[in-house]
Amino acid sequence: MTRIAFLGLGAMGSRMATRLIDAGFDVTVWNRTPAAAEPLARRGARIADTPKAAATGAEIVLSMVYDDAASNAVWLDGESGALAGMAKGTLGVEMSTLSPAHVAALHAAARGRDVAYLDAPLAGSRPQAEAGQLIFMAGGAAADVARAQPVLLAMGGAVHHAGGAGAGSVVKLMVNTLFAAQLATIAELLGMAAKAGLEPARSLEIIGATPVASPAATAAGGAMLARNFAPAAPIDLIAKDLMLAAEMGNGLGQAMQMAQAAGAVYRAASAEGFGADNVTGVVQRYMPRAKSATNF
Repeated sequence: MTRIAFLGLGAMGSRMATRLIDAGFDVTVWNRTPAAAEPLARRGARIADTPKAAATGAEIVLSMVYDDAASNAVWLDGESGALAGMAKGTLGVEMSTLSPAHVAALHAAARGRDVAYLDAPLAGSRPQAEAGQLIFMAGGAAADVARAQPVLLAMGGAVHHAGGAGAGSVVKLMVNTLFAAQLATIAELLGMAAKAGLEPARSLEIIGATPVASPAATAAGGAMLARNFAPAAPIDLIAKDLMLAAEMGNGLGQAMQMAQAAGAVYRAASAEGFGADNVTGVVQRYMPRAKSATNF
């Protein structure tokens, strides 16, 4: 039985770790707030006091945290970080959406300790995590991707090898940028339809019947009209990812006007008090009050 350490039990991590426990893996968990680990302990997981303690004796160490700072503390802290507890030849997998520069530093630190390493961020949110339908984009050696695949597939439906170290993180930023830009556009257009005297739901239905509409954007438009803003991918998180994409592109000399424009929309939504709402809540910038689910 593969021994796994799972670090970070937020909204996504707790669901993903539950999938691993239910699949029969030997799982040790750690979370900055220990109370979040208790439901997993009741399902059979062990609780560690530090990432280092969780990683000690594990064959594969997984991390799912919020940002670069949290990832740095989880992996690289000299006293409590996971790498300090990992034996040579074990495998680390960072599944968080992070800056490519930080991911490069993680790969370098792992090499320095003779630890194999993957960046394998994912597409999907809380419902997909619960259902085991996440899609992983992995960067690193092909042999390490193959080694991690049985574990990742216990949490998801597909694992795509994007390329060498850091490639998974770049593709993930591309996915998130495309998704966020589509949703910002749909929100803006629904607001325009309402102000033009059209029925937004009928307008969305027609757009959804054309080749230009993606299934994700159409579904999100329906959630906007239904005022379904329960957090799965919060606006604040999307704004962070768009910032990372823009910073990366600009650092490469690539103009990132679309990422920057979409980022400005989500940052404005956060400033207006919607940051904790799901990404679909961006429509509140354009349609602030609902008379019904289909008529704003």
